[in-house]
Amino acid sequence: MQHTKGFTLIELMVTVTVIAILAAIALPSYNDYVLRSKFTEATGNLADLRVKMEQSYSDNRRYNDPVAGVGTCGIVGGNAPAAANAQYFTYTCASTNPNGIGDQQYVLTATGVAAQSLGGISFTVDQANTKATVVAAGSAMANKGYASNAACWVRKKPSAC
Repeated sequence: MQHTKGFTLIELMVTVTVIAILAAIALPSYNDYVLRSKFTEATGNLADLRVKMEQSYSDNRRYNDPVAGVGTCGIVGGNAPAAANAQYFTYTCASTNPNGIGDQQYVLTATGVAAQSLGGISFTVDQANTKATVVAAGSAMANKGYASNAACWVRKKPSAC
């Protein structure tokens, strides 16, 4: 009797099927993990910019730039603050609620760059350290299963903190 070495066509087909099933489960999870890892840029930079706003406030007793006047944040870059290694988000700042001294409130916003698959999501923080996530209805991020949360920065689908 002669013994042949190798795999039968059925064995090969079963192996390919098992690999395809595993890939169909693992690939979407991996893609979501990569997407969520991009959120750390926004949350880290917003926390850093918030500290800079508070330092400015402790120096000037107002959140706006004393030279530029009301409505312009008192940090480097003003209403378009410079954030470290900004690649996936753009950053804005708005100071408001002036009194006799200057603006007493602000909102920092990180808006996802659509070209980086983050279109439609933004993270905010204000002078009271109130964090929020806004996901635009019908946006790429909403279509991926993310939702807004007015109480925190979303870290997982749909709106988990």
